Amino acid sequence: MIERVIGSTSNASNVHEVVNDNSNPYRNMVMDAMRMNQSNVGQYPIVKEEPNTDATRFFDLLKDSDEPLWDGCTNHSKLSAVAQVFTIKSDHGLSEGSYDKIIEWTRSILPEGNKLKENFYTAKSMMKPLGLGYQKIDMCPNFCMIYYLENAKLILCMKCGYSRYKPKIGIGKNLVAYKKLRYFPITPR
Repeated sequence: MIERVIGSTSNASNVHEVVNDNSNPYRNMVMDAMRMNQSNVGQYPIVKEEPNTDATRFFDLLKDSDEPLWDGCTNHSKLSAVAQVFTIKSDHGLSEGSYDKIIEWTRSILPEGNKLKENFYTAKSMMKPLGLGYQKIDMCPNFCMIYYLENAKLILCMKCGYSRYKPKIGIGKNLVAYKKLRYFPITPR
């Protein structure tokens, strides 16, 4: 099924055609992340104007899901490569430095002109529009409670009385929590 959707390219044309099929799972991932599916793609009118920031990010991700990692590559797109390396980083608890070293080595063995992102920062920037972020919530170092909602302003744990923050060293330093919980909201996923 082919539907017309508002978009922009570096060429003169401002109308994109979005193919909604199941052959590219990374294209489908972008469509899901941007709340686009077969039932609502056709609802957008054809308009010849510059897209807003969200639309631009959407079309950039669609392009990355279809663009091969290097000329002649049939196995991976720019988006699939970054998504898979992110998965490896997450599964094995790699640091950003480790990620950067692996990418540096991988880029050195790929053909010239490959489109793999240079480091963690640029890869993270590419993936950010997919909504895979998280929320940091301070928690008691003894795992008694989290400082969230009505407890967000507390400084001592309600159960054990342990301080939420590490002692300040020096003048003008920010408060640093002993422990942080990283909450990945399920709804956007």
